[in-house]
Amino acid sequence: MEITEINWDLLLLPYNQAVSELTVKLNSLADGYRALSEVPPIESVEGRVKSVMSIIDKAKRKNIPADRIEDDIEDIAGIRIICRFIDDISRVVSVLRERDGLDLEVLQERDYIRNIKPSGYRSYHMIVGYPVITALGRKIVQCEIQVRTLAMNFWAVIEHSLKYKYKGQIPEDVQARLIRSADAASRLDDEVSEIRGEIIDAEHSIVANSSAANVILRKIRALYKVAGIEEADELNRSFFAVCESGSPDRLHEFGRIVQKVADLYGVG
Repeated sequence: MEITEINWDLLLLPYNQAVSELTVKLNSLADGYRALSEVPPIESVEGRVKSVMSIIDKAKRKNIPADRIEDDIEDIAGIRIICRFIDDISRVVSVLRERDGLDLEVLQERDYIRNIKPSGYRSYHMIVGYPVITALGRKIVQCEIQVRTLAMNFWAVIEHSLKYKYKGQIPEDVQARLIRSADAASRLDDEVSEIRGEIIDAEHSIVANSSAANVILRKIRALYKVAGIEEADELNRSFFAVCESGSPDRLHEFGRIVQKVADLYGVG
């Protein structure tokens, strides 16, 4: 088979499906942590399928014949999981390993965080086999999952752009600057990890305040049905004044006031 004979729409269909399904599943996982009022280890999830030209270019560079493209090109489907903290990477990797044999199969792992590439690149890669059900039946496709921090991702995006600009041959002086910036990104990750506790405490406070505000609004809406309009309106105006103050203490004190009024009218 020649590359020109490949039906690319048909070949890429299961890869697009795999990316869509994995993106939904991983975002749902992050939502699960939030539902438990926990700070999720996943900040965001991105997915993509390589373009036909990118696949052809890679096949030519690596001398991969047309009939081996799906076997030898592991990253036709790609998922990128972004974390805020370095420690979150190992948490995400552990979760993916736990799914091995359930809805995916872990085929390979490559740790470019401990084993930094000469370019300065840092990330954790996993190659998984993911089953999809298509109109033509069941098919297992390979997918590369990259797990990295925000800082690592910022650097990697810049490097990718420079590789594209210089067609893979980045000048030595630019490469030296890239390596220094990779070290700076790594130091940033270390600094952020040092204050992780304070960041998480702040976020727990934000979540708690948001939850308290939602409860207050729900009770005020219920009071409109059973209490006087003027009384409910007054509580509503007071609520927005408390929110504008930005004081968590005032918010929780106002919540107790609303609860007393709600109890008076039998609002749960």
